[in-house]
Amino acid sequence: MSVARSTLKRVLRERTGRAPRQAWTPRRHVAIQTRDDLAGLVPGLARTLGRDLDVMSLNDRLCPVAFDDGTAGIFVLADYCHDDQTLAVLDLLEARGWKLSDPSLFILPPALLLAVDRLRPGDPAGGMYRATGVKVERSALVSAFDEIIQWALTNGASDIHLNACTAQSESAVRFTVAGRYISPERYRNIPTAAMLDMLSVAWMDVQGGNGAVFDPLVEQQGRLRRRIEGRNVLLRWASLATDAGPSVCLRLLIMDQDSLTPDLATLGYLPSQVVAFERARLVEGGAIVLAGVVGSGKSTTIATLIRDVPPDHKVITLEDPAEYLIPNALQNTVSRTLDAEDGSAFDAKLKTIKRSAMTDLLIGEIRDLTSGRAFMDLAGCGTNLYTTVHAGSALLICERMTSDFIGVSRDLLATPGILKLLVFQCLLPTVCVHCACSADQLMELAAWRCAAGVQRSARWRSLWLDGIERSIAIPRQSLRFRSPHGCLRCGQSRDEVLCGTGGRTVVAEMIEPGRSPAFLAGVKNRDAIGLHAWFSARPRSALEDPCMDGKTVLEAALYQMALGRIDPKDIESRFGPLGSVTPRSAAR
Repeated sequence: MSVARSTLKRVLRERTGRAPRQAWTPRRHVAIQTRDDLAGLVPGLARTLGRDLDVMSLNDRLCPVAFDDGTAGIFVLADYCHDDQTLAVLDLLEARGWKLSDPSLFILPPALLLAVDRLRPGDPAGGMYRATGVKVERSALVSAFDEIIQWALTNGASDIHLNACTAQSESAVRFTVAGRYISPERYRNIPTAAMLDMLSVAWMDVQGGNGAVFDPLVEQQGRLRRRIEGRNVLLRWASLATDAGPSVCLRLLIMDQDSLTPDLATLGYLPSQVVAFERARLVEGGAIVLAGVVGSGKSTTIATLIRDVPPDHKVITLEDPAEYLIPNALQNTVSRTLDAEDGSAFDAKLKTIKRSAMTDLLIGEIRDLTSGRAFMDLAGCGTNLYTTVHAGSALLICERMTSDFIGVSRDLLATPGILKLLVFQCLLPTVCVHCACSADQLMELAAWRCAAGVQRSARWRSLWLDGIERSIAIPRQSLRFRSPHGCLRCGQSRDEVLCGTGGRTVVAEMIEPGRSPAFLAGVKNRDAIGLHAWFSARPRSALEDPCMDGKTVLEAALYQMALGRIDPKDIESRFGPLGSVTPRSAAR
């Protein structure tokens, strides 16, 4: 049997005749961050010694190993590098006749430590890991899983993606950071068997999931709670059974009081847009609908709106799940399965809520016939309704809601008073103010990639800047660009595509249907071409004016670009080449 942690010191004394070193004994150590670092060790790793020493109970924190030159050391997590148990195992190695390497301690991240038992040294093909058939302890898998979550929290990720490729020995963990889909080097080569084991163990703690065990062959969803370094984290689990293997996306939600959403201005909304929100909120009854693509920050904005509802209002939310802590609201999580016809839980909760004398209601998302019926039932009954929908622009909100998938009546949406405010937003990276490049510095860079990821010469960059000045009339001296190297303040060690990023900001466009009879007529008559013409011809101020009334989301982004807050390349990644843009620049 493995030696229990609590008796390791006593057993060591019995086996060696001496007490272990004190925990404060200094020991030189090195950090091993990636598989390449591990493969490049000299001398190389020969095998693990956990079973030889009978210390397998410690494999969630340390692993004694032998090297090619006959010496031995310990692979250990950072938190346990100088732990008394670690030093006791060093003594045990010497008592068994092993000469300790110099250094003898190697700090590994949990995911890499988990993979050590599956290491096949010297494999030139890069398939360094193999399944050993040994059952890995749950604690080791949990530690590796929690370390991935911790990395996501530290680096501001919104989603974690565990993509298990069953046809390959290794798989990757990716993260959505600042809207970018990245895989840090330390997570690019996780043993596929270890990843599947990790997902199976994590699924045991999922609430509201469909299925008792993790099944890589079917879609599953649920929610998972974790406490990571004092922070309460909710993970929304959604797995996709792809041809290559299961892909699990975990939406990361912070549920602590100190993680309340900031105000609208901090999110990036400009003063005229904040005034539009306040104007709509003062009108009794009707709906504020926020649109965007996946990961565009809709839930953050809608939670911010709800948080600022006057205290004499009774606020109730209906969410799947509750994504933010909203202190002034009675929040309700309604778990729904992947069955499109499963609306019973939602309908039952809704019937009760309607009898609760509320003044304001948040429906987390209008996405199907069930939530569409709820919208029609509540939007016209005097309740202040807040909700979100997936749509590609403010104009497309009504098209999305009246689609066959949701089924909201056009006549209802075209009725004055039903829709108070339609908002479309997206998130764009901001430039780090500490290391941002000017146009002159951009021209001096030895290497630089355009929005398409292609290396571009200095001549190409000069022509690109000329095109921006010519088509948008923003002088290049006003522009700022993300540094390709970053700095210590913006995360110099992060993935290359994130270097020079200071955060993200909202850019948005708005429609106030109550002030636009032509818009309501276009919705009722399903006149998409007429609506587009009306939208394009709306009165608005010049591009450099901070007033956003009548402006498109692109024009909002260009205004921020002119202030040096957004890299032109990041706008092109979202809206296309700026050299071909013909924004409306004349004031009306």
